[in-house]
Amino acid sequence: MIALQPGAGPIRSATYLPSGPDTVLWGRLPCGADEPVLTVAPGTEVTFDTISHEGILEDQGRDPRRFFEQYGAPDVLDDAVAVAASDLERTFGVDGPHVVSRPVAVEGARVGDLLAMTVLETLPRVPYGVISNRHGRGALPGEYPLAGEVFSAFASVSDDGDHGLIPLVPGGEPSVRFPLAPFLGIMGVAVAGDQRPHSVPPGPHGGNIDINLLTVGSTLYLPVQVDGGLAYVGDPHFAQGDGEVALTAMEASLRATVRLDVVPREDAVRRFGELAGPLAETSDHLVPTGLDADLDVAVQNCVRAAIALLQARFGMDPALAYAYLSAATDFRISQVVDQVKGVHATIRKADFS
Repeated sequence: MIALQPGAGPIRSATYLPSGPDTVLWGRLPCGADEPVLTVAPGTEVTFDTISHEGILEDQGRDPRRFFEQYGAPDVLDDAVAVAASDLERTFGVDGPHVVSRPVAVEGARVGDLLAMTVLETLPRVPYGVISNRHGRGALPGEYPLAGEVFSAFASVSDDGDHGLIPLVPGGEPSVRFPLAPFLGIMGVAVAGDQRPHSVPPGPHGGNIDINLLTVGSTLYLPVQVDGGLAYVGDPHFAQGDGEVALTAMEASLRATVRLDVVPREDAVRRFGELAGPLAETSDHLVPTGLDADLDVAVQNCVRAAIALLQARFGMDPALAYAYLSAATDFRISQVVDQVKGVHATIRKADFS
């Protein structure tokens, strides 16, 4: 494949936001004090160029050309090089690693409404990605990395574009295949106030929720916290297992097109009840979420959110909803590596048809 350099190749939407030092934040998420980089009408499709943080971080040399040359990568993105070389405000080891877009305001979005972010297209910008475990983080801190502060596994993309490839042993031929399912790990709205949140922990604003069901055709609903919503995206992935146990997924840059809609409060409450945090929807499932630093509490929060959703959406008795969830719904661990742990439920819509 040909690398999708800034402005080159297919760009689905007439509203296009490239990545670069002037259009992204690094390590922090937008807040209410941030000026929007774009303002759009509800229903607008926005094409975002997103940059993976892997290959540009300080513990990898902060030189993506040199980093990827060691793996024989065919192309390196010019905007990744520019961001790595920039003086964007960020402190390594204090702020997060993620590169996110500056915020996009949606006309008419008000506090109490929901912002709906529907993923329409996710085009790989390069034919490779990186999976990293670093600094004693991940599900097995103190055990991994086995040596040094960071271990980064280079993953290539198969010729058909459908699979990721990694070797069995370092330096070996890439013989292990796994399916690709690109999605944005970070989709969010700005928090109120003038303090930008750290990019790692997710919250009611969305952010780094890392739900791998948010592929093309899926929608994420988020409670609007400042007028205009101030939506942003980042942390592009080619593939991720539930849990994301080593710390990162197959991190790789995407050109993603997202439609931004507003669900007015009255309609939102009728359809979903009072949402305290992110809610996803796919063609087949309603996907309520639960977040907390304690995984047990995250599960409990997700169960409560699922019961409330079934009451609001279908008028289901809460005791029967609790029973239904136990018999019929999977509660999946989104990730356990982002300080605040995430759980999401997969409620089949067909069960209520």
